[in-house]
Amino acid sequence: MGCGVTKSDQFHKQSGKAMRAAVLIQRWYRQYVARTEMRRRYTWNIFQSIEYSGEQAQIKLYNFLGYLMDNFTPTCNERNLISHIFRENEVCRDAEWERYFCYQNIEVPEIYSGPHLTFPLTVAQAVGLVEAFRNKKQLHSRYVLQLLLETWKLLRMLPNISRISTCHSKEITICGDLHGQLEDLLLIFYKNGMPSLEKPYVFNGDFVDRGRDSIEILLILFSFLLVYPSEVHLNRGNHEDHIVNLRYGFTKEVLTKYKMHGKRILKLLQKIFSWLPLATVIDQKVLVLHGGISDTTDLGLLTRLDRHNYISALRPPRRRHHSSAGTSLDSDMEEDIWSTNKMFQRRPSLTFPKPMGTKDCFHNRSLQDFSDRIKANMEEMETRRRQSVVNAPVCTADKDKDKDTLSTSTDSIRSDPVKDEWKQVLDLLWSDPMIQDGCVPNEVRGGGCYWGPDVTEDFLNRHNLQLLIRSHECKQDGYEFCHNRKVLTLFSASNYYDVGSNRGAYVKLGPDLMPYMIQYQASNMTRELTVRQSVGRTERSALKVLREQLFAHKSDLICAFKSFDKDNTGHVSLSDWASVVESVMHLDLPWRMLRCQLVTCKIIDGMIDYQEWFSELAIKGHKDTDHIDQSLLETLYRHRSTLETIFRIVDTDNSGFITMEDFRQTWKLLSVYLKMEITDEAISDLAVAIDSNHDGSIDIDEFMEAFRLTDKKSRLERGRSMFMGTASDLTKLEGDPNI
Repeated sequence: MGCGVTKSDQFHKQSGKAMRAAVLIQRWYRQYVARTEMRRRYTWNIFQSIEYSGEQAQIKLYNFLGYLMDNFTPTCNERNLISHIFRENEVCRDAEWERYFCYQNIEVPEIYSGPHLTFPLTVAQAVGLVEAFRNKKQLHSRYVLQLLLETWKLLRMLPNISRISTCHSKEITICGDLHGQLEDLLLIFYKNGMPSLEKPYVFNGDFVDRGRDSIEILLILFSFLLVYPSEVHLNRGNHEDHIVNLRYGFTKEVLTKYKMHGKRILKLLQKIFSWLPLATVIDQKVLVLHGGISDTTDLGLLTRLDRHNYISALRPPRRRHHSSAGTSLDSDMEEDIWSTNKMFQRRPSLTFPKPMGTKDCFHNRSLQDFSDRIKANMEEMETRRRQSVVNAPVCTADKDKDKDTLSTSTDSIRSDPVKDEWKQVLDLLWSDPMIQDGCVPNEVRGGGCYWGPDVTEDFLNRHNLQLLIRSHECKQDGYEFCHNRKVLTLFSASNYYDVGSNRGAYVKLGPDLMPYMIQYQASNMTRELTVRQSVGRTERSALKVLREQLFAHKSDLICAFKSFDKDNTGHVSLSDWASVVESVMHLDLPWRMLRCQLVTCKIIDGMIDYQEWFSELAIKGHKDTDHIDQSLLETLYRHRSTLETIFRIVDTDNSGFITMEDFRQTWKLLSVYLKMEITDEAISDLAVAIDSNHDGSIDIDEFMEAFRLTDKKSRLERGRSMFMGTASDLTKLEGDPNI
């Protein structure tokens, strides 16, 4: 009996220990999963905040340049620097454009080993083009121009909104953003099959920018469009815009790959982008468009407008005067420039609030004459920008208040059909859904709006639709439903921010119109990484980009820290540190959570030595810049992408070089745009430092690379992975406590 009791006690003790061990393991695992998810989320927030901040900067820059164009005398030097990007509505007969884009005088040399094309294009040639690009071959510029010209002719015959059917047994495949990532498109074709009579596709915009192979993706899609015009459908995205392409890499990609004929190719692509359909309707029940809708979106109006007028969706088209010969004259004509209705009352998220006056009050004024007025207007815009859309209550009263405080009212927009049309296109390409009801300007991106579930419900009911499929936003799983599963966001560029950061996805719709999702990741490295390695890699990339951003804002941060450090001790509390960083950066990130990752210096009694912190953030082993004005240097680091965009605009012949004088004018433009003083002496010192061979010109690429904070471009800048290591390289980092 006693022995039996002992065995029972031992059994209970052992089972109790096992239960406690199981509970501990379960608790540890839950904590591990929670920490991993937390790291995923803040990594994602970092990437997305910086991406949208860049888009906002691009729109603000373009609006600023448009403002200068609207209010400068036509003969001033600064206006001449930027005027060519606004000649987007120059129109002549199609036959004249076709002569300009003529390819027949371009010879294909015998040594050319790439694909050859004949027209009409065949299925075999389209498939051969895919294989050629898979093998890293390049299509000759003669065939590029010929293919683009045929595409342009076809697109001009298509309606604004394509209407297609699943036809009983057919499935339609819909793809989201590809952003120049050819490997994703090849993987989709491998998994799903290439376009054919039995395999129709809808590609939902943003084919270009950021990735390395944007032109190849376009050529593949256009070739299948020519072969299967009833089975392949292309919607326009917000990146099918030559102004956006200046910043995000597509312009540079084309000019690099096609040095001799790149300028003609880009001009023809401008025409093609403006003729891309705006949306696709499937079985009269599913609407596919790139960005989204607003509370004023009207499919009837979108069906009727002249979409080709919107070479760039960031600016309303100008009115044209028609000559007796029938050729439309560009509205940059001086009389139109100085007409009383010249200053467009743009949408709130794209507007300068006050018109500058009549022609007479600007006679012979220079850039500096406008700086004070522009700075005041920019400050007013900046104040509005900092108001968080997400935290703002969305209600009718607030919207009415916003209308009163902004110079651009809904009434003034609706009073002009041209601006009303423009608003429709802008919202369709740039908008994002939000959780709250209502519709507010999208201040995060700087264009379009945020719309809520009530707007979705009303829109679908008005147009007798059941589902809206859109793209425009990167999602970790490649797709995401919202608004009671009536809005589906679809993103097809996997590893968008870095390897392992997100999956890509495409959706198949059959006659029942039930979405069937297929996910993937187009990278061998992704399959080699463990979950721990994948999360750690992406996290390091995000934190590296964030540290660069913090270092580039050093002066503003120190100034803000000193306002809390009244006794000039060089220390601030952890809570003050977090408040200051958010007040300067405006990235809406969980700074307290990120503090352990960003602040590695010793913290004493809950106080941070912010000077020591900046010493840790400083970039080591970089180009010697001690002789260059430090405020100018910080401006360069902080606004590299904006500066490079202006350089690309100023480089009118796309040579990659600008003169010393244009270099100085570029910095003057930037100084007014940024509301800061930059002396001629500082600009001259910088120019002399860069012009190492003393030929009087600046190599744009060399200049931008010389002042890069890191040794590689981030994916947010251009489209290359922030880390180029292999999976085996990453195993050496396993011991890092931050991973």
